Amino acid sequence: MRKAERHAIIKQIVSNETVRTQEELLKKIEGRGGSATQATISRDIRDLKIVKVQDQDGQIRFELFHDHDLEQDSKEEELRLVRMIEEVVTKVDRVQFLTIITTLPDNAQLLSAVMDEVNLPEKVTTLAGFDTVITICRTNEDAEKLEEYFKGHIIG
Repeated sequence: MRKAERHAIIKQIVSNETVRTQEELLKKIEGRGGSATQATISRDIRDLKIVKVQDQDGQIRFELFHDHDLEQDSKEEELRLVRMIEEVVTKVDRVQFLTIITTLPDNAQLLSAVMDEVNLPEKVTTLAGFDTVITICRTNEDAEKLEEYFKGHIIG
């Protein structure tokens, strides 16, 4: 199965069905006559910007990240970051010149990539794991500004 076909199937599945794990997604693709490896599905999830969100019952499920325009100016890029903060950030802490951002599981790398696209003058760089983004700032004051920015956009 070609990548474009697989991506189209994955988008359709994630948009119209509840999918909670990569294994479920893989089975649904196979149920539609496709095939892929676990590693391929992981890359596809990253490429398609699929995030894990909590539904009304508190269950985690896959959802396409809401990105309306790929060629955005800096204002639109910041709005994209704000939407992402609202959807996946659960906690923000600061330790001196580091801002530690906790996300829903498996969303840290996508958040880090979105942060890197936005001009955040306080940020030197980001490091992402599974559910944590460490943002290195030049000064404690810059880290504090970044912490306030993120905390100002967390919902709930």
